[in-house]
Amino acid sequence: MIDIKAEDYRINNLDDEIRADQRSAELLRTFHRELLDTGIDPLEAGQLAHGADYFVRDFLIGNRRRNIITPDPLCVKQFAGHWYIIRNLEPNIDELAPMLDGIAAFYTFLENHNAMSAEQAEQIRCHCQELSFYRQRIADFWAIEDNGYDQWRKDCPLPSLES
Repeated sequence: MIDIKAEDYRINNLDDEIRADQRSAELLRTFHRELLDTGIDPLEAGQLAHGADYFVRDFLIGNRRRNIITPDPLCVKQFAGHWYIIRNLEPNIDELAPMLDGIAAFYTFLENHNAMSAEQAEQIRCHCQELSFYRQRIADFWAIEDNGYDQWRKDCPLPSLES
């Protein structure tokens, strides 16, 4: 059992962000190795780890500056229903769904290592399964006309960062 402490991923300043990113990369490599150890196809293991990495390092740490061990489960909805859509040239459910699978698998990994509660991990997994919601968010994004972006944004807001 690996020892995962939430305080190791707390971000208060740039040094903390760099440290959290480095530790997250190490943790994601461990996650990937454990997937391989279960006998999962290496390509699938890589895809799951990649999806978790994009969420953890690009979104939670790089954009939100949030602790990856104790995220608000709604962060998944903010990621998949807003941030992913506006940050990618051609957002689509075929690309997003495997990322969500990776996020769910990663938080199951954290739960299995007693790094988070079963309840919190389950809430994250539930948000990862809302594919019809994310499919509709992407379709609505592509259908935006005139001043429709403001309403689209309000329907699944991405809170501003705290100072």
